[in-house]
Amino acid sequence: MLSKIKSFGLHGIKGYEVSLEIDINNGLPGIEIVGLPDAAIKESKERVRSAIKNSGFLFTPKKITINFAPADTKKEGSIYDLGVAMGILRATEQVSGTDDYIFVGELSLDGSIRHVRGILPILISAKEKGYDKIIIPAANANEACYIDGINVFACGSLREVVEFLSCERVIKPIETKSLSSCKATYSEDFKYVKGQYIAKRALEIAAAGGHNILMVGPPGAGKTMLARCIPTILPDMTLDEALETTKIHSVAGILDENIGIVNRRPFRSPHHTMSSVALTGGGASAKPGEMSLAHNGVLFLDEMPEYSRVTLENLRQPLEDGVITISRASRSVEYPANFMLVASMNPCPCGYYGSKTHECTCTPLQISRYVSKLSGPLMDRIDLQIEVSGVTYNDLSDKGFAEPSSEIKKRVDKARAVQLQRYAGTGIYSNAKMNSEMIAKYCVRDDECEKLLRTAFDRMGLTARGYTRILKVARTIADLEGAENINAGHISEALQYRSLDRSVKTC
Repeated sequence: MLSKIKSFGLHGIKGYEVSLEIDINNGLPGIEIVGLPDAAIKESKERVRSAIKNSGFLFTPKKITINFAPADTKKEGSIYDLGVAMGILRATEQVSGTDDYIFVGELSLDGSIRHVRGILPILISAKEKGYDKIIIPAANANEACYIDGINVFACGSLREVVEFLSCERVIKPIETKSLSSCKATYSEDFKYVKGQYIAKRALEIAAAGGHNILMVGPPGAGKTMLARCIPTILPDMTLDEALETTKIHSVAGILDENIGIVNRRPFRSPHHTMSSVALTGGGASAKPGEMSLAHNGVLFLDEMPEYSRVTLENLRQPLEDGVITISRASRSVEYPANFMLVASMNPCPCGYYGSKTHECTCTPLQISRYVSKLSGPLMDRIDLQIEVSGVTYNDLSDKGFAEPSSEIKKRVDKARAVQLQRYAGTGIYSNAKMNSEMIAKYCVRDDECEKLLRTAFDRMGLTARGYTRILKVARTIADLEGAENINAGHISEALQYRSLDRSVKTC
């Protein structure tokens, strides 16, 4: 007997159709799997055999050949277990009605269906290809309830699936939810940040325009606390952003099963000992790295010079293009990586260079080596570079609260709304991503602005990229003020957040 079952595999964050062909004939009993399977698929024959028997069905002692088509594409993971089991039961006429369904799930030995990675991208791809019925593990139900236009049935065991297809059990499709039903909450808030008025102003500008920012200051100044508050003032995620981010987290296997969707902007803070692969993604299965996991959110690099030079240089291409391409011998996968880079560093290895209260113990050579880990091209891609000084006792002892994140967010949302309208239909959503044509159109300068920029360009030794970054930041400052055009005041403030570029390199 021959049966064919539909399933789906994953290539990056995109799903592709896989046809499972099961042929059962007389011969030496055993299971042969072909079609470029990995080790997890080869081991599935033992899981499937035990699951079928322990679910009360007959496992025929015959020669079983299973083909994963297309045969020239590498198949990975345990998501095909349920489809293989249903194919065997269909070929042995123990179940019917499988033609209209897609089956995805990993089987336990007792026949229960386990949670699998990547359900959301599979559902979206299946919907795009015209399929409207899919059976998934019950543990993935929360992840599937944000996709409409497709009937998703969540089952907890192989027995449940067979009874459902045989009309012995009623299983209703998963009800869809809206993103608004899952409101994001934060434990951090700018109202708890004492002092640091200049830093908070710079972070507001960075959030309003989607700009990258570097904070330089001594230990204990509050750089990490400031960074952790940034997601609280970023615009709420749209459904498209939430789904795209959720796909990445689902494939990586870090999605919260209880929520089923990434409803708040990611904040990733990897340790400085991480490898380049951990940052960019890769490995045998080309999984997404920290840059992709921070997509539509914040990537925070604390003590940036402590990261290896090679690791830091990997940031350059994604900061420009918003994507990261992972190329391996057997595949090439592209992941989104459109994140806001927030970095912090000490002014020197001991952290007290230029401090009025602590003596710096570093030699000029040590300071030079420390700062030189940040290359010129990388620094050019960081729009705002600010100094964060230590907090005074008067600020710390103040019993009142500072301006809360909710008030700052209102101004950020207003500025972002202006940008969304300005760049409508272009695929660009913030000032930080403006191209040359847009800079020429929306960053018109008068004679006073040109004079100020010329002086700054000569004295600060700016590059062409640094010049355009100043214009982008000035455009954001103008948007926060509701100004139609940028003026000398906006340029002047933008230059204040760029002057650290030269001082850090020469300290």
